[in-house]
Amino acid sequence: MEEALLTSANQSVLALDPETDDLSPSEVSDRQSAADLAAGSTFPKVLRRRLDRFFADGNISPKADRMMWVKIASGLAVLAGSWIALYALRPDSWKFVALYLLSGLAQTFLLLNIAHDSNHNAISSSPFVNKLLNYAFDLCGISSYMWRILHHRGHHSCINLQGEDDALTGRGIFRFTPHEPRARFHRFQHIYALFFYAMFSLDYVFVRDFESFFFPSHDYLKRTRHPKREYAILFAGKAFYLTYMLLLPVLVLGKSPLLVAGSFLLVHLIIGLSVTLVFQTTHTIDTTYFPLERGEFDNSVYHIFATTADYATSNPVVSWLAGGLNHHIAHHLCPYVCHTHYAPLTRIVKETAEEFGVPYRQHPTMSRAILHHLILLKQLGNEN
Repeated sequence: MEEALLTSANQSVLALDPETDDLSPSEVSDRQSAADLAAGSTFPKVLRRRLDRFFADGNISPKADRMMWVKIASGLAVLAGSWIALYALRPDSWKFVALYLLSGLAQTFLLLNIAHDSNHNAISSSPFVNKLLNYAFDLCGISSYMWRILHHRGHHSCINLQGEDDALTGRGIFRFTPHEPRARFHRFQHIYALFFYAMFSLDYVFVRDFESFFFPSHDYLKRTRHPKREYAILFAGKAFYLTYMLLLPVLVLGKSPLLVAGSFLLVHLIIGLSVTLVFQTTHTIDTTYFPLERGEFDNSVYHIFATTADYATSNPVVSWLAGGLNHHIAHHLCPYVCHTHYAPLTRIVKETAEEFGVPYRQHPTMSRAILHHLILLKQLGNEN
C-alpha cells in the first residue's frame, strides 16, 4: 500500500549518485510536493499544507532562529571553555575529571542539537554553513560523512524496516523487531540494554565507522564509492579526537593515563546512553509498527505515524537538551526544518491527526518512553 519511499525528500536520497559527498536530500522536492498537495483534502495533503502555511503565513524562516544560534554558541563555548580551563588552570585530579566530564556533556549537546540539524541542512540555507557545523560529529570522534549516509539512506528512507533501517541494527545482541530471529539470551535484553547502549558512542569511534567504510554490511554502502578525501577525513578526524581527548592530557598536563582513560570512558558512557535513549524511544517502543516491506502504506505520512512516537513535547527542558528530537514525528515530516520550530509544528501534527482520526503516538515524559522501549525489548525477547 505504501509509496516507494517515505517522503518526496527521501526519494531524492535514494536517487542520488552513490559517489556524491552530500547525501542530504534536496529541499526543492519537498517544496514542490507541498505545492502539488495544495488542492487536496486527504490527511497527508491537509497536514502538509498546514505545516507549510505555518512558515508562509508567519513569514518565518524554517532555518535557525535566534534561539538556535544561542544554542550553537553555548554548546561550542562550553566545549572550548572546558578545555581552555583544563590547560589554563591545570587542576588536580578531581577538578580535572569534572572539567573533562563537562566537555563530554558539551559533546552530547553538540551531537543532539547541532550535528543532527546540520546533517539535515536544517540550520542554514547556506550549504557551507551546514557542512561546517556538521563537522561537530568529527569533533566528537564520529565520521560526519558516514553518519550522513547511514542516517539518510539507512533510516529516514526506511523507518522500522528490518534489514534496511540502520537504527534497528542490533549486532545480534538485540532483537528490535518481530521479523528477526530470537536467540535464547534475548529474553534478558531489557535487562542488559542500558549497559550496551552506554557503549554506543565508543562503538562508533573505534569500530562502526571503520566497519562501514571497509567492511560494509548494507547493500547501499557496498554500492557506494566513497570519495578519497572522506577516507583522509576519517583518519584525520579520529587522530585529532584521540589526540586531544587522550594523548594531550597525559603528555601536556602530566595526568595519569589511567585517570585520563577512566575519564574518557565515563564521558562515552554519558554520551552513548543519552544519545541512544533519545533516539530509541522514538521508534522502537511497544506501540509502534514494524512493516515487512516498503509497500505496506498508501502514503509515506501514514508510514511515519505508524512507526514513530513523540514524548515530553510539553517539556521545554527536554526539548532544549534533546535537540527537539522528542518532537520526532514533526522531524520526519519536516527534516529540513530547524528543531527550534518543532513545538508549534507538533501542535499542528497532533490537531490534524485527531481531526482525521489518525493515531498519534506520544508519551507524557521521557521516562515513560524509556519504560515502553524496555517493555518492547522484553516482549521481543520472550515471544517469537
